[in-house]
Amino acid sequence: MRLLVVNPNTTPSMTRTIGAAARAVAAPGTEIVAVEPSMGPASIEGVYDGALAVPGLLQTIAAQPADGIVIACFDDTGLDAARSAAAVPVVGIGEAAYHVASLVSDRFTVITTLSRSVPVIERNLAVTGLRSRCARVRASDIPVLALEEPGSDARRRISDMVARALQEDGADGIVLGCAGMADFAAELSRAHGVPVIDGVAAAVKLIESLLALGLSTSKAGIWARPLAKPYQGSLAAFSPRS
Repeated sequence: MRLLVVNPNTTPSMTRTIGAAARAVAAPGTEIVAVEPSMGPASIEGVYDGALAVPGLLQTIAAQPADGIVIACFDDTGLDAARSAAAVPVVGIGEAAYHVASLVSDRFTVITTLSRSVPVIERNLAVTGLRSRCARVRASDIPVLALEEPGSDARRRISDMVARALQEDGADGIVLGCAGMADFAAELSRAHGVPVIDGVAAAVKLIESLLALGLSTSKAGIWARPLAKPYQGSLAAFSPRS
């Protein structure tokens, strides 16, 4: 099977980190194609960046054949639109991480980047029905792009926050709230002795499971195919295909 893993921001180094995390857990025979759009913000930090990322995300999805799609932004940027546009199953790394965390921990804390992402994550948790299982959403105040900087102390700071979450929040599991943290999970889990969930890995395994079960996105409700209509200007490229 061919899985398209889309980093909705335009930073290639982050796409490489995401692709490596996806390939590390993919089953034999699963091809991982990790890509980023050619237009959009360099990082997604809040609702404004998220809105500007959606056109590039949808354009990238339309250009790549795939059996399943992973949206590799923890805010689940453009997830509803992608599900409407695609004929194959689409999973966001945020929702995947919440569901997996709920299976291996009673209460989990989400550790994200900037504080402006906290309300977005809390809203998404409510949509998934798992808000009550989340002990707290913590902001590390580490900008997304700082996770990529050589010599950054991001890993240590995230580890310190994991320790605080386990001690202060009553959490027995941790969700890493940014795709740029994808390569932190195994090390943090060993260091702290609790499940630490990376959404990229979780989403890949959930997509593989959906495809093995022969399941895809329902088109009977909110994720129905877009209606045919003209789109003006640069949006003409987004006219739904039959």
